[in-house]
Amino acid sequence: MAGFDLDTLFQQAQQLQEQMREAQDRLAQKTVTGTAGGGMVVVTANGKGEIQRVQIDKQAVDPRDVPMLEDLVVAAVNSALKAAHEAAAAENPLSGMASGLGGMIPGFPK
Repeated sequence: MAGFDLDTLFQQAQQLQEQMREAQDRLAQKTVTGTAGGGMVVVTANGKGEIQRVQIDKQAVDPRDVPMLEDLVVAAVNSALKAAHEAAAAENPLSGMASGLGGMIPGFPK
């Protein structure tokens, strides 16, 4: 097959792998937060989506309304995880290339 250089393709794959590793390292260093209840519950996560901290304002703690607090914690966690997912998408060196595929490949943005 003329014009097809396997060595060049291999080098490009290695460069892409290194870019992905660097992006993952940068992502691990990012911190994102999610809030609920007007800031009464704040969840901090890293860019990998690991929850680092949960802060609950004393006003949100009502022993007679535990379900409300539980809902606020879930909402804040989901907000933080969404922010972590967005940070991961921004760091992904393939995101620009894959977006041109219109979402045809599962897991890549539309």
